[in-house]
Amino acid sequence: MANKGFRRADRVSERIRSELMELVLRGSVRDPAAKDVVVSAVRMTDDLSIARVYVRVLEEIDADRQDAVVEALGRASGFLRREIGQRLGLRHVPKLEFYWDEVVDSALRIESILEEIREEPDSGSEGST
Repeated sequence: MANKGFRRADRVSERIRSELMELVLRGSVRDPAAKDVVVSAVRMTDDLSIARVYVRVLEEIDADRQDAVVEALGRASGFLRREIGQRLGLRHVPKLEFYWDEVVDSALRIESILEEIREEPDSGSEGST
């Protein structure tokens, strides 16, 4: 029975992600700080009371801009909750918590470290001849 609740949380998460993307792409969030936002993932608590929304921006930005994006979406969370509740017909609309999605940033850091390692000369083979 617990497995059934987990599947429902996944289904609701995906529907919320889809609706948030549509709202953002349509320009419903008028705050200029929330421009070009992509909702990369939504993770729901098992009781469906909180939706953790992970966002990114299409271009590379600094930490201050990342914070501004998350704050802008936080300010719009009441409006977004109301819209999601109407569109999805949810009796209890989850609280929306916005976070910067650092998965891509971490992958880029790892890739750059691996590239540096590949470019380093092999110090062990030079002294063996």
